[in-house]
Amino acid sequence: MKTRIFALAIAVMALSQSCVPKKQLIAAQNDAAALRTDSANLANQAADLQTRIANMKSNIEALNGKVSDLSSKNSALGSQTNEQKNQLNLSKDELARQSQRLQQLEQLLNQQREQTKQLKAKMSEALNSFNSNELTVTQKNGKVYVSLSEGLLFPSGSAVVNPRGVDALAKLAAVLNLNPDISVNIEGHTDSIPMRGKYMDNWALSTERANSIVRILTNNYKVDPVRVEASGHSKYDPVDVNFTAEGRAKNRRTEIILSPKLDEMYKLLEQ
Repeated sequence: MKTRIFALAIAVMALSQSCVPKKQLIAAQNDAAALRTDSANLANQAADLQTRIANMKSNIEALNGKVSDLSSKNSALGSQTNEQKNQLNLSKDELARQSQRLQQLEQLLNQQREQTKQLKAKMSEALNSFNSNELTVTQKNGKVYVSLSEGLLFPSGSAVVNPRGVDALAKLAAVLNLNPDISVNIEGHTDSIPMRGKYMDNWALSTERANSIVRILTNNYKVDPVRVEASGHSKYDPVDVNFTAEGRAKNRRTEIILSPKLDEMYKLLEQ
């Protein structure tokens, strides 16, 4: 642009010196002015473009900063999401394990119920020769209760089992020996009438009666002693009132409580 202006200036000088017509000189001067104006406009446009480029670079740097910041936040968010996913997966795994344990426990409980039901049926069949005044076989709380009356087992005030009582225990022992996973708890019970004679009190009588049955089951009929427990409850666990003869007769009893072993369920619960 400057070269053209310089050339026009020389031409104007040459024309002026060579006596060219005045009209041509004016035209040349106008062209030179126009070129100068164009040059200034171009310079202004260039400056404007430089300003815009600088602004764009600034904006790009700002955008790069935002992108970097967003990337960092996105990475942090992604990491947090992965952690939450891991926790969720762990929770799902734990839920699956708990569900499996619950299912196993339910299966064991169902097996126990079925086992108890079958045991009650076997005991009832084995002892069906005895009437309901002598003994009863019931099922409750996942256990089988064989309740034997004093009249079946013992003379009054005695802990020596009579022959008919021994016969009942023999039949009961036969079922126990066929079901080795059954625990046996023998409880002696009395009425509220104070004890006189050989035993100090009803505690002593109830405990010794339970022990007498343990000895018969283990010594005579080879029931595993590890499975058997004996306890005396005296007058403190009655099934009826003690102010009538009939009620007192019901309270004088020995209960043999049969329980399926729950070892597998305890192991699951302890896990």
